[in-house]
Amino acid sequence: MRFGRQLCGDLAAASAREWLVADGLGGFAMGTVGGLRTRRYHGLLVVATKPPGGRMLGLAALDPVVTLGDARVRLAVHEWGDGTVDPRGNVHLAQFELTDGIPRWRWQVGDVIIERELAAVHGRAAAAIVHRLLAGPGPQLLELAALGTWRDAHGERYASGAPRVENVAAGYVFEGAYRVAADPDQGTFAPAGEWYRGVRYREEAARGLNDHEDLWHAGSFRATLRPGEALTVRAWAGDLAHQPDGDVVATARARAHELTAHARDAIDAQLLLGADQFVVEGPTVVAGYPWFGDWSRDTMTSYEGLLLESGRAEQGRRLLVRSAATLSEGMLANTADTGTLEYNTADATLWFVHAIGRHVERTGDVDLAAELTPTLQALIEAHVRGTRFGIRVDPADGLLSQGAPNVALTWMDARVDGVPVTPRAGKAIEINALWINALATVAGLYERLDRDSSNARALKRRARASFARAFRTAGRCDDLVGDRTLRPNQLLAVSLPHAPLRSSPADARSVVRSCAPLVTSLGLRSLDPADPAYLGRHRGSPAERDRAYHQGTVWPWLTGPYTQAALRAGIPTEGLLDGLEAHLGEWGLGSISETADGDPPHAATGCPFQAWSVAETLRARRLLAAGGAL
Repeated sequence: MRFGRQLCGDLAAASAREWLVADGLGGFAMGTVGGLRTRRYHGLLVVATKPPGGRMLGLAALDPVVTLGDARVRLAVHEWGDGTVDPRGNVHLAQFELTDGIPRWRWQVGDVIIERELAAVHGRAAAAIVHRLLAGPGPQLLELAALGTWRDAHGERYASGAPRVENVAAGYVFEGAYRVAADPDQGTFAPAGEWYRGVRYREEAARGLNDHEDLWHAGSFRATLRPGEALTVRAWAGDLAHQPDGDVVATARARAHELTAHARDAIDAQLLLGADQFVVEGPTVVAGYPWFGDWSRDTMTSYEGLLLESGRAEQGRRLLVRSAATLSEGMLANTADTGTLEYNTADATLWFVHAIGRHVERTGDVDLAAELTPTLQALIEAHVRGTRFGIRVDPADGLLSQGAPNVALTWMDARVDGVPVTPRAGKAIEINALWINALATVAGLYERLDRDSSNARALKRRARASFARAFRTAGRCDDLVGDRTLRPNQLLAVSLPHAPLRSSPADARSVVRSCAPLVTSLGLRSLDPADPAYLGRHRGSPAERDRAYHQGTVWPWLTGPYTQAALRAGIPTEGLLDGLEAHLGEWGLGSISETADGDPPHAATGCPFQAWSVAETLRARRLLAAGGAL
């Protein structure tokens, strides 16, 4: 993935494309092609202090300055509170490249070419930033001004006295939290100590959030480089006495080659590298960068694409066992973002059962089935009996109902001022498709173990018999019983392994065709554009964005269910994923965004790097390659 001077020199275009380097713990480095930090989350060292959460921004930037004769040429880019952009180093940026997940910049000023590469140490809160003089008429003085802070990645920090900075060999330690140092045989460090006031973040302004803060200039790293020589600066947290050693960039590149060794093509390789960013220590899954943590709904929806399609079955097994330990009253904990377990979904638990079923089906791991089926049986019993938030099986028809005041329990869970935008209380179609799928999955696991599956089979037969009567109306499915709103949730009634309508090609075709108004090149809209409640732009303040979140906004992850359903319905899929494949180079480089505007041109929104978007695109590509046989 490579961009030249035309794009790099256009600050708006270069700032619209972001790169991410994850450390396998939930921390990361992130920024834009052009070098402008447009988000409060952008920086070279963001540390997950409570992996994968508790993220803190440390080293924000290393601003390069090259001395050419009497001229000091600044290669960095900053925007200030009054809207001024200074310096504009992107005008010297001849090329940006993302290869093997490693970003590389090349600045050219006359006959001088300077290259920067950045890589993280996998499994450690550490990164290496390497500047190399590729060409020049002779030795060139390079300076790197270190700008940093230590604050919550979701917040800001302002000038208020001097932070505690300790100068150490070839670098410094910031407030005892992280260390930044040059390789001692390559460069020196000259302390400074001043605030850069009023740094502005244009993307935060666009999101209706506070858009500025102050950064501390700790000092500058310096080296006089001859062509071919490099200045390496390492930044790390944790054990500050032991810096990451070795060639971090080469190690990261070798790891990328291992991850993609069995890729089917270049797009497959890129998606595998994208998937790797989300699987972190635990093991667990980061739902999206830069602001999400581990949400079990996203984890379980992503499970097959992220873990099984990328050859991580052993990690996946440990994740499933670990997740099972969070079950309470038949419900899976949804998120640990707040530092505590929360039980607030009707679907995460059912996606968990689906993930177990897919794991056992694809790996033959009957030991896992034996270990978890008692837990799954208790889960089913809790749903039949009734659990939190009105989640219970209706004894009249065997379907699953859910809902409680001011709670949104399905994946369409946005709230404004505490009130759900799309509450969907009652009998939701995807919840019941997942319920029927879960019952069939548990029954199948029992039968693999030669155990009695009659109870699960009976519950499934009753729910399935009621499903068509409850949801099928005039060629398509209702979104809720009694609610004919056209949404994409009905796709799960066809796409899941034990979907209630998958055995009828005619039903499958009518469901898929009825979703035609929802289909875009980046995924499916969450609401029919003809609906009076449709909102075509997912922009503005937090409240404005939440109102549009599930009222027409496009969701790329839905391409997975749509692809599966289309294959089962015998509907042509030619070119179905072209837009998503092209999107890999449009916003979050090498990844797929959380959402996009419902209206053309479907500009990306939400998290630039989203787990289930990548997972379901990878799974959909593999499905198409296998003709739906996975």
